[in-house]
Amino acid sequence: MSSSPQRFAVASRRVVTPEGTRAAAIVINNGKIEAIVEREAVPAGIPLEDFDGLVISPGIVDAHVHINEPGRTDWEGFETATRAAAAGGVTTLIDMPLNSSPVTTTLAALEEKRAAAEGKCWVDVGFHAGLVPGNIEDVELLLDAGVCGVKAFMCDSGLDEFPATGEREFRQVLPLLAKRRVPLLVHAELAEENAAETEIRSYADWLASRPESFERNAINLLRALCAEYLAPIHVVHLASGPLTSHFFWAKQDGLPLTVETCPHYLHFYAERLEDADPRFKCAPPIRRKEDRQRLWEALIAGVIDTIGSDHSPCPPDMKHLASGDWQSSWGGISSVELTLPIVWRGLRTQIIPFARVAQWLSANPARLVGLADRKGRIAVGCDADLCVWNHEEEWTVVGEQLQHRHKLTPYEGERLRGRVKRTYVRGQLAYDDGVFPAGPIGELLRRPLTN
Repeated sequence: MSSSPQRFAVASRRVVTPEGTRAAAIVINNGKIEAIVEREAVPAGIPLEDFDGLVISPGIVDAHVHINEPGRTDWEGFETATRAAAAGGVTTLIDMPLNSSPVTTTLAALEEKRAAAEGKCWVDVGFHAGLVPGNIEDVELLLDAGVCGVKAFMCDSGLDEFPATGEREFRQVLPLLAKRRVPLLVHAELAEENAAETEIRSYADWLASRPESFERNAINLLRALCAEYLAPIHVVHLASGPLTSHFFWAKQDGLPLTVETCPHYLHFYAERLEDADPRFKCAPPIRRKEDRQRLWEALIAGVIDTIGSDHSPCPPDMKHLASGDWQSSWGGISSVELTLPIVWRGLRTQIIPFARVAQWLSANPARLVGLADRKGRIAVGCDADLCVWNHEEEWTVVGEQLQHRHKLTPYEGERLRGRVKRTYVRGQLAYDDGVFPAGPIGELLRRPLTN
């Protein structure tokens, strides 16, 4: 049941539209943005809430979330993940094809996942398909069923049922994706043939075991294939700062090659992580301070297109904190609730308009996943997906207060900036400063079909 009237308005001195930030009121009718007007122009009789100096941004579109239901709901399920999303101002998330069981590489698996999600989502949810050896025919059926993208690993995914793919599979699927204008999302690490597995005793060991060259090898291949097929390819979780130049030149050449980075690469850096603390284990690894700086520069320059959380949870015992067994620990960082304040803290010494942040977190991801006609913008006709937040509030992360299933987080004790106060999903009050009035009102989304 909706917790907001069918027709109402919200106002602020800081409403973030594609044209910039201004004082305005947003008139909402039946879950859609009906008008954006001066506060005084709100029609008489419409309930109006004025948030004064709080920022009203478009709801965040997180195109990179691992929810793991069905099959591994004890890692994270739709209920807990989408509540965490709502608390972080995320109004749309796109679920990755792993680590659920079954993985989303067939139409039957997608239907099972949608059935598992029905009635459990506090925000709107779409789905990516997976590319694995031998499932090219399944990919076409999954596209017909409205998946938002197709995810592939160029290295070990950690799951036997989701093996790596490479140039052979990409050449098979890219003509189809070029025709349908659906992106291939790629974990871009390609190891050298003589790469040896080494024992990890420090974070420097982990960094050395997955060097920048792994990312470079993969991106070189993907850039060449993108030029050959003109199919949309999106590199996820870029960690290496120098490799941003590849995406600059791809844009200069007009190629549909885009790239994402993640909050942990924008916040942490390897020199700070002396010990092999499994809370920080992810792939690619968190690289050096210079890499972090280059990633920020590429974001600000418009070279990096999107920021996705890569929310990848697991039960705490799978992190092996007590034993410090790095090799056995599961890699992944949970942060779907924290993306906005991590990014905003990182910009504390920069003068960056709110509208630029909205491009990285909302507009560009919505375009990537084929939902730009209704998501990612505060514009007339779009869904009334809104994030109301205090851009000046500083706060300290306490894991036990986070909404995702398991509270273990590398952000424990970190000081962040920017706090979400309210989240509206299609005009319904999904989150209100610690409570969730609307309940599980999330819709299951399908990418519109394109030929």
